[in-house]
Amino acid sequence: MINLKFFTQKDFHGVQYTLSELQLEYTSTAEFALKRMAERNTGLEFAVTIFFDEKPAGFFTLDFGEDKFDLTDNPNSALLRSLSINPELQGKGIGNAAMMQVDDFVRKNFSDCEEIVLAVNQNNILAYELYLKVGYHYEGKTRIGRSGPQYLMFKKL
Repeated sequence: MINLKFFTQKDFHGVQYTLSELQLEYTSTAEFALKRMAERNTGLEFAVTIFFDEKPAGFFTLDFGEDKFDLTDNPNSALLRSLSINPELQGKGIGNAAMMQVDDFVRKNFSDCEEIVLAVNQNNILAYELYLKVGYHYEGKTRIGRSGPQYLMFKKL
């Protein structure tokens, strides 16, 4: 069973998994994302742990700060960042199940949020297809990210 909960320090060991070099081209580790959040200290980014059978299995953040405006004009939106699943648990549908729960998680915890936006590297075909499958839309907008061109995707809540 998949659950989403706000990250707590006790989750850290469970999300401190190692990503492959290829995965690191497309996302960041939980450790890096948490460090970035601490350095920015805006209070506008929230870490979320993905649980599989009550054990940490993945991680992402919801960023309500200014970076989202690179993807949308909507002030009532959140930028989904740094999504990863423990490589030892990949291929079990955890990412898909987690992404299916993000909408309800956001509605429950951030009632003013109307839209979730994200950027996915054009070479990360599996992630792009996953986002389409769970209801995200791509309308032709792109940008250059740290590892090349990215599709800008959104989902209205």
